[in-house]
Amino acid sequence: MDVKEINSYGQEMIECLKLKTSPVAVKLIPTGGEIPDGIKKVDEAMRHCQLVDRVRRTGEEFYTLGEDQMCKGGAGAMGIGEMPAKVASGEFYYKGLKQFSTQSAARRTIEMVPKLPPNSTEAILYAPLEKTSFTPDVVVVICNPRQIMLLTQAFMYKAGGRIETSFAGKQSLCSDGVVKTYKEGKIGVTVGCSGSRNYTKITDEEMIMGIPVELLADVVAGLKEICPK
Repeated sequence: MDVKEINSYGQEMIECLKLKTSPVAVKLIPTGGEIPDGIKKVDEAMRHCQLVDRVRRTGEEFYTLGEDQMCKGGAGAMGIGEMPAKVASGEFYYKGLKQFSTQSAARRTIEMVPKLPPNSTEAILYAPLEKTSFTPDVVVVICNPRQIMLLTQAFMYKAGGRIETSFAGKQSLCSDGVVKTYKEGKIGVTVGCSGSRNYTKITDEEMIMGIPVELLADVVAGLKEICPK
């Protein structure tokens, strides 16, 4: 699958689903890997969820290093640096955000969050799918539940089956949207988290789907068959 083909898939997704913002191409550059020539570095530090939301709205393409990832919990989940101790222990979610009855409950939840090995990722690339200059690992689509339904039906069109997903409303765009999809090679759906909904313009009416690039062609082929004309 070459980049021009990927770009055409992005445009077809926008047109079929009548998306108001772009699907976002995300690529993880492993430690020791090279950042492609011609891609600029992001101009300010932001959270991963903010970077995805920015790209889907502005159409920018850029790469980020650890210093550009403001949320170290999300960065740690994606293998940039390590998961902060207070996040990993559950203390942040228990004492800080008060989202659990005990720190143990918070810790158990965070232990189940999909993660990559610490310091395994050098950089992360972001671009709108219809204009990306690189082949992504994962495509993140933020849209309404009906559009998520159509994407699900589109994937089922060829071979049927079911989409099985899991989420906890924690580290949603980083762990659920990118890492889980990247590791498992399966489509996943998630509902967002407090951080992604507080720090971005993701609306209450929107959800998130992560699509591994290997399944992108099947999803778009299905969309062209089932989307309302």
